[in-house]
Amino acid sequence: MQIKRLKKSFKQILHKVFPGAQIMKLREEVRLLSEYTLQAEISRRQREHPNPFCRFGAFGFSQADEDGITLEIVRRLQIDKGRFLELGVGDGLENNTLILLASGWRGVWLGGEDLRVSLKKCNRLKFEQAWITRDNVIDLIKKNIGHDLNLDLVSLDLDGNDLFVAETMLEEGVSASIFIVEYNSRFPGEVDFSIDYDPQHTWTGGDYFGASLQAFCNLFERFGYSLICCNAATGGNAFFVQTNNLDKFPEVPKNRRDIYSSPFFYVPNIGHVKSVKTIQRVLDSN
Repeated sequence: MQIKRLKKSFKQILHKVFPGAQIMKLREEVRLLSEYTLQAEISRRQREHPNPFCRFGAFGFSQADEDGITLEIVRRLQIDKGRFLELGVGDGLENNTLILLASGWRGVWLGGEDLRVSLKKCNRLKFEQAWITRDNVIDLIKKNIGHDLNLDLVSLDLDGNDLFVAETMLEEGVSASIFIVEYNSRFPGEVDFSIDYDPQHTWTGGDYFGASLQAFCNLFERFGYSLICCNAATGGNAFFVQTNNLDKFPEVPKNRRDIYSSPFFYVPNIGHVKSVKTIQRVLDSN
């Protein structure tokens, strides 16, 4: 309540001191300064991160700088127009595989939200709206991609049961050259943490979600995968590749603590605002 009163008082003072036009200009200048400051901090986090691979981070259609990391991994693994699966795709305007669709890939989206784009003209993408649990995930995957569970990239961002769903997928034979998973960066280093499994779990905006980086490393190492990067901009997504491809990433530190990225969730709007028309154009290009 105190903050609300202070904001109200500040607005009243502004209106007394400045005309309306000047207030609008002041707000825009504050916005631009804030955006510039956040961009500078993200650049610093990438530049000074102990894992040099973070410097490939670049903003595209992902939430932060994940797209640049994804494209560099794809380049090094020499995957040309591969096949992906993404679980938890939001409304279709911001996720980890839009950049791959723009690059000619094909794949499947699974998620609980309505899409804000149409897939009527898109022959390279299938979407099924579904609430994903560890009990239905394999049936959903086989229904949409068939029984060949070997993929080029899998991305999970379910805001909750990611570790349990990933474990079920790996145990049931889903494999990929690249796995991208959202980790809970509240827990650094070697802290092994996971929420309790709850098929009805929904994220409420707090830090009770998902699993720590260590928990994901424990899981993926059991199935022959190694961690190579956590995006520096936000400390939100971890990238795993098959261990037999580690030689293609010689600059990645051996110490996991040097790969971990701490949380920084103040993501500025890099460049122009994402447009539904732009995404629709990408989807309609076959």
